[in-house]
Amino acid sequence: QVQLVESGGGLVQAGGSLRLSCVASGRTFSNGRMGWFRLSPGKDREFVAAITWRYGTTTYTDSVKGRFTISRDIAKNTLFLQMNSLEPGDTAVYYCAVGYSPYGAYDKWGQGTQVTVSS
Repeated sequence: QVQLVESGGGLVQAGGSLRLSCVASGRTFSNGRMGWFRLSPGKDREFVAAITWRYGTTTYTDSVKGRFTISRDIAKNTLFLQMNSLEPGDTAVYYCAVGYSPYGAYDKWGQGTQVTVSS
């Protein structure tokens, strides 16, 4: 099993930036992928971005394209989410997740980190 620990959340003004990190430990997942999701009150969990671990192929939800960048450091088993031009609508608990295979459901989730964007 992989253990995931997120960090980097906080309170920021609209237009500001934050960088989230997610450190993975435990089993390897070189053929899988990692992703970021977010959950805000009254809304369903939303996919934000994902990256394949081996090739670094990325996908984003439309609302964050051009503002957020997902990346990974393979040597450090760490996933990042650089968030720029933050908007109040980005306020949520952000979760990282790992899928052991390139497709299908994610297998393990982190505990989440709160991001709050004030207007």
